[in-house]
Amino acid sequence: MSARMIRRAITHLVMITLVLLWILPVWSSLLMGFKTTQEYRAQQFWELPKSWAILDNLAAALSKAHLLENYFNSMLYGLVGAAGAILIAALAAYTLVWFRPRLGFLIFMVIWSGTIFPSQMYLIPLFRSFLTLHLYDTRLGMCLFYIAIAIPFSVFVFRGSFSTVPREIGEAARLDGCSNMGVLWRFVFPLSKSAVAVLLLFIFIWVWNDLIFGLVLTRSTRARPVMAALSQLIGAYTGGTNYPILMAATLFVTLPVVVLFAVLKNQFIKGLTLTTAGE
Repeated sequence: MSARMIRRAITHLVMITLVLLWILPVWSSLLMGFKTTQEYRAQQFWELPKSWAILDNLAAALSKAHLLENYFNSMLYGLVGAAGAILIAALAAYTLVWFRPRLGFLIFMVIWSGTIFPSQMYLIPLFRSFLTLHLYDTRLGMCLFYIAIAIPFSVFVFRGSFSTVPREIGEAARLDGCSNMGVLWRFVFPLSKSAVAVLLLFIFIWVWNDLIFGLVLTRSTRARPVMAALSQLIGAYTGGTNYPILMAATLFVTLPVVVLFAVLKNQFIKGLTLTTAGE
């Protein structure tokens, strides 16, 4: 065997080992959600369930917490947060890239600085501001927060994507009587649909998985996101006696993220390539 074949064999062996190490806990977690509590205690973690109790486990989880209402809240926050941030960031990036204002790079760096500091730094100022503005424990307040916190990263992605769009397209459109906003929404934005897919996926996943802000900025079921509700469910089953119920609830909560990634997978990969090339 040549040295090249040996290196390739070693690389494949390492990759297969890493894949197996990743699959093993995922597989055991999936199986746990389908088992009864008695099977979980009696069986090894890799053994297949005998009764397939996923629906019973999920029903028990839903009876203990308001997961469905919190599920709707997180869906609302994820979609509204992503749509609002994408809309505002597209306008900002379009201005910075196509009109090149004075101190444009400085303006971009000021916007981008919103991603530099740990988000936990915003907790106390946000909490006090929400109380003052009567946004605490409201869906409106949570939507506004998720839009605002996603704008800096969205501007960064759109700046790279818009830079790859030929400026001749905008010049030709203006000669035909198209306005600046028309150039953005009819030409630049549609040509950046891969970047939109990247942002939609990233923002939605971040909002869906958010726990700390959901706990701090809400207290009631009507506004609390699903991860905060799931954490309360975990507290209700402290002691490890009902792990199958917890895992069934976790699988139920994870489902929208998996579906969204499956739908946007191709655009997501293409968008990462384009935004990187734009930089």
